[in-house]
Amino acid sequence: MSAKKKTATNQKGSPKGNFPLDPPEVPRQGGMRIIAVRTLREFWESHADAEQPLKSWYKEATDTRWKEPNDIKQRFPSADVLPDNRVVFNIKGNAYRLIVKIHYNTGIVFIRFVGTHAEYDKISAETI
Repeated sequence: MSAKKKTATNQKGSPKGNFPLDPPEVPRQGGMRIIAVRTLREFWESHADAEQPLKSWYKEATDTRWKEPNDIKQRFPSADVLPDNRVVFNIKGNAYRLIVKIHYNTGIVFIRFVGTHAEYDKISAETI
């Protein structure tokens, strides 16, 4: 008899590694680490047109190591750099906004907010 190998699955039940935002088995070398990807996923589940732009942003962030705000501005000229290492990214032609807090020394990006432009207007990007 042959034993079937059990494949690890993500929360949606698909095999790990087949979904581009599943954490890799081995940490990425050199790119930023995003906390928490789930926030992005939950957002695009209710705003389907944001899925591809958010995945593109994620890929760019995890493939690159930002060491200072100028690194971000070179790639994302429309990004707004705020105090306390926060950055606001325009997603999908400014239809959506993504606010992150970056720890440049550790390479960790914390998702603080993702929402519509109207939702963004109701919050304080510097304190969220």
